[in-house]
Amino acid sequence: MSTEKKQELTLGPPSEQVPMVVPETNILSLIARIASDPLADIDKLERLMQMQERSVAREAENEFNRALSAAQSEIGRIGTTKRNEQTKSDYAEYWAIDAIIRPVIAKHGFSLSFDTEPNPSPDIVVVLCHMAHRGGHTRTYRVEMPCDGKGAQGASVMTRTHATGAAFTYGQRYLVKMIFNLAVAKDNDGNQPQAASEEQEAKADEFLQAIAEAETVAALKTNVGATVSASGLPSRLMSRVRSAYTVRLNKLREAESKK
Repeated sequence: MSTEKKQELTLGPPSEQVPMVVPETNILSLIARIASDPLADIDKLERLMQMQERSVAREAENEFNRALSAAQSEIGRIGTTKRNEQTKSDYAEYWAIDAIIRPVIAKHGFSLSFDTEPNPSPDIVVVLCHMAHRGGHTRTYRVEMPCDGKGAQGASVMTRTHATGAAFTYGQRYLVKMIFNLAVAKDNDGNQPQAASEEQEAKADEFLQAIAEAETVAALKTNVGATVSASGLPSRLMSRVRSAYTVRLNKLREAESKK
């Protein structure tokens, strides 16, 4: 049974109006018919146009959500790239996150742009991320970031200019992690980081070289993917190799999809 939405409308002058049940799929043709009628009811025409706009917007949002789900499922875990000595914590820098997600989100039709908005507090920067999809839907995310220049212990550690720039960069990173539900973690299975030996450093370099030289997805998976997990590399090297692998894999997939 059809679940097509319908709207009861009337055409013609008041004395001759006849109720009509109009499927949404025929709205455009009906708009054209009414617009060409010199006796058309302008109010009805506006109602039809509003109905069409809502239908287009709803489909654009649905397409946005489907593409976001597909992109999230394709982006893997992000390895950490830097350590914050003040908080003794490891994190992935924005450039490292961007290098991995950019090919994926472009493939699925997304673009990101960042902005700020006024805030009454001089110690807060409000960072906005406008996420647009090729289907026409745009969604805006926001996060408030402190820019007072204070460190973990409460002491001033940077100028206001530096603090504002840092707050904006942190805001970009946190928004992207939130939007794509990114997991950023060290690959150490809950153990303390291992020091890398010269042999392990050399092995990681071999993996990176093989990744760079792979010319197809199949070659990349065969020469690198099947052996990285069993290599026993410490977390720092493993994160570097896996990040490079993901970036190369996405580029190769994009290139092969265009052939």
